[in-house]
Amino acid sequence: MDNPNIQNNKISLRRQRQHELLLALIKREEDLDLMDAEAPSFAGSIKDEIDPARWIDRNRRILEKYQSLVRSAITLDALLDSGDGVND
Repeated sequence: MDNPNIQNNKISLRRQRQHELLLALIKREEDLDLMDAEAPSFAGSIKDEIDPARWIDRNRRILEKYQSLVRSAITLDALLDSGDGVND
């Protein structure tokens, strides 16, 4: 059984590696949008206002893209971790 300090250190190192992988994946993206925090008004239909449905859909697509990048980073980390066991 591992010492709790050793286990915490392993978790911390893994989290750091996943973070670095995620940053590397983000850097590879050419055009990565940010979510629009400013919600459109739902009160009326002014010609220049953003359609609330489009705003929600756009932010949903952006969120799904980031979730995909996070899942990819976690998968790459798991592959790196399994490769380390082969070399031991």
